[in-house]
Amino acid sequence: MPQGKPEYVPQDGLTTRARRNRPLVMVHTGPGKGKSTAAFGLALRAWNQGWPIGVFQFVKSAKWRIGEENALLALGRLHDQTGEGGPVFWSKMGEGWSWIQRPGTEADHEADAREGWEQIKRDLAAEAYRLYVLDEFTYPMKWGWIDVDDVVAALKDRPGNQHVVITGRDADPRLVEFADLVTEMGKVKHPMDRGQKGQKGIEW
Repeated sequence: MPQGKPEYVPQDGLTTRARRNRPLVMVHTGPGKGKSTAAFGLALRAWNQGWPIGVFQFVKSAKWRIGEENALLALGRLHDQTGEGGPVFWSKMGEGWSWIQRPGTEADHEADAREGWEQIKRDLAAEAYRLYVLDEFTYPMKWGWIDVDDVVAALKDRPGNQHVVITGRDADPRLVEFADLVTEMGKVKHPMDRGQKGQKGIEW
């Protein structure tokens, strides 16, 4: 197992333990498959550590039942029943966020995205979760629905020890510059290049 030792030690006055435990902003971007999959892998690790997890999906429809959602919510129920692992909160934008009750209204995706971000800011201020998965969050920023500078400022000022992972293509350069860890998923080959659609167990 690689030790993962840093190539240099900055002169920042922090102990090794303090530097190791700094909260991270992570970005998974690029045209390749696996951005959300990797983020949900992090969520599994966080659950195992007993961390509260908040998942906010910004593009995928609320009607979709993806495998990671079912699995993580089952782990959340296990936590509720036995105390094992951590609590899990999951919300999707597609039909309105879970805390918004407005039946019979037409979906306004831009407004929904903004409401979702405002809730995340409230949760960050309250230190509601230890890991936030903001899935497909690069798109509302790319489309101009959510101000990138506001996102960077809120993440920079977040209190406590809260980790945030953001997924989606075309991450804004300002977000990339600010983040602690940025992984770009590159596509070499994909079954869709041969006309093959997504399948159970692989895409969902």
